[in-house]
Amino acid sequence: MGHVLVSGATGGIGKALVNALVEAGHRVTAVGRDMGRLDVPGIEVDLAQPESLAAAAAETPDAAMAMAEVDALVYCAAIAPIAAVADTDPATWQRILAVNVASAAELVRQALPALRRSRGHVVVVNAAPGMTGVVRWSGYVASKAALRELADSLRDEEAPHGVRVTTVYPGGTATELLREVRNTFGRPYDPDLCIQPETLAEMICWVLNAPRDAYVCELSVLPSPR
Repeated sequence: MGHVLVSGATGGIGKALVNALVEAGHRVTAVGRDMGRLDVPGIEVDLAQPESLAAAAAETPDAAMAMAEVDALVYCAAIAPIAAVADTDPATWQRILAVNVASAAELVRQALPALRRSRGHVVVVNAAPGMTGVVRWSGYVASKAALRELADSLRDEEAPHGVRVTTVYPGGTATELLREVRNTFGRPYDPDLCIQPETLAEMICWVLNAPRDAYVCELSVLPSPR
């Protein structure tokens, strides 16, 4: 695949994906905060401020070069505050939509010239398959609906340029984020009953390595029955 940009690279899924891509011989550039926690080059930026992405890439010589040579982009970053509409203020809405949607759009926009040249691939990691309205999770669910529509629109817009777009819908994956969410909802969390981040990473790698004459545009992944 060549060079892959990965956002949310310090989270459970993103970190597993970075390791899987590096092990497979790909060059990886991470995007997000706390880049010192990774052993790959990074563009350090707060994804709650999508307007800062261009400057963050331009300020780092390696990052600027990386943005010019992109074969694939995987957007894993997400935040998932739990609150009813009545308890969610405008600042929280702005942060959710910025991290979960607007930064995805802006990172793609910055990478599109390179992705068009390479006839590359964009993968966005969404929510569990079939997720719709969830009480006390309106911000997260709304942002993931917007992310789905963003990916669907991008797929049609960029098809003439040879850019492929895939949305991955993972069921419960054993991450700290899922632990926090289920604890807040008062639901049990057993990582052994979940998809392992390494497994999901392997599936994303499989999507990226598909033959050039076909690709998976949507992938729903569920934990195996136990």
